[in-house]
Amino acid sequence: MTPVLQLAKVTRIHGTDETAVTALCDVDLVVHAGELVAVMGPSGSGKSTLLNLAGGLDTPTSGQVLVRGTDLAGLSPKTLARLRRETLGFVFQDLNLIPSLTAAENVALPLELGGTPARKARGRALGALESVGIVDLADRFPENMSGGQQQRAAIARALIGERELILADEPTGALDSQTGDAVLHVLREKCDAGAAGLLVTHEARHAAWADRVVFLRDGVVIDTTGDPATPDSLLCEPSR
Repeated sequence: MTPVLQLAKVTRIHGTDETAVTALCDVDLVVHAGELVAVMGPSGSGKSTLLNLAGGLDTPTSGQVLVRGTDLAGLSPKTLARLRRETLGFVFQDLNLIPSLTAAENVALPLELGGTPARKARGRALGALESVGIVDLADRFPENMSGGQQQRAAIARALIGERELILADEPTGALDSQTGDAVLHVLREKCDAGAAGLLVTHEARHAAWADRVVFLRDGVVIDTTGDPATPDSLLCEPSR
């Protein structure tokens, strides 16, 4: 079976010559449909870079990033944009909600851009907002929502529609533990229904929702395990 996501010998180097910094080095990763994979490691280990490459927001210096067997590097900007809109669901650390749109409009936007009629898109958006517990805030603008409420709206937007790959960068960072667990439950359900998920997290208890955990340090995969119990030495921040 073709994996939903595959990184094959992926290296990402920022800068050149003396200023070159290797963010990822020779990384291999495969995520199948129905699977949730957590990525853990200290700050600066390459977790967000990996997620950006997986979503076609960045390009590797070498190696391949394939979604459903298609190398993202070979796609035109238009095709890549459609892939991000229809196939990939993103939860960014900075959320990227559009300030001039309500919560429901933000969540419905990917569907409307794909041609779904506005009324139908709104109905599905309300369902997605209900799944993360904020359907009562559907007509509220981001500036009138708390950070946690905005984060849940961003998660609803990432999960709406027939997304095959969900990419989540610390999706519960602004949420209390109870709400965070509820959101992870929704993400887990999406994967159990057939999507593939890649979850970046610092929290071992959040990684416990995953089928596998990949540990990064200094841009290198140092371990992969099906056991989400995480050695403290892999998570501690480097000394300053």
